[in-house]
Amino acid sequence: MNHPEITLILARASNGVIGARGKMPWHIPADLRRFKQLTMGRPMIMGRRTFDSLPAVLEGRRHIVLTRDPEWQDENAEVAHSVEQALRLANAPHVMVIGGAEIYRLFLDTADRIELTEVTIAPDGDALIAYPDDADWREVGRDAHPADDAGRPAYSFVTFVRR
Repeated sequence: MNHPEITLILARASNGVIGARGKMPWHIPADLRRFKQLTMGRPMIMGRRTFDSLPAVLEGRRHIVLTRDPEWQDENAEVAHSVEQALRLANAPHVMVIGGAEIYRLFLDTADRIELTEVTIAPDGDALIAYPDDADWREVGRDAHPADDAGRPAYSFVTFVRR
């Protein structure tokens, strides 16, 4: 099998937090729209806790759940027990890895691209990930947005490609 293009897609606070008790500690509608646009029609690989945190099955996308639990199953998910098995199941030229932190770390060395939403707050959280390392990643796009009157924090959509 040829290696598909692997994109990590995530939102990360200034302090590295990507989640708190199974939820995102912010609500940015533009980020949710961007996530939908980037993932539509593509297989998404995620961990079981990320799958469980989804409000519902995300239409137009396959849900491949990478889990260590040999008994786990869900009628709305395809189950994989290794990175290789998840990629074989995806069987697509472009695969989106949507979290959580442990799953991102598993795919980081083979990922080709990172679509990052930088959120300029520092909330408490229990899921963290490091900022992309300059030695491995090159920023190729940035779209900054200011904080708004609804109390949403400033954020930037940032695209990185592997050096």
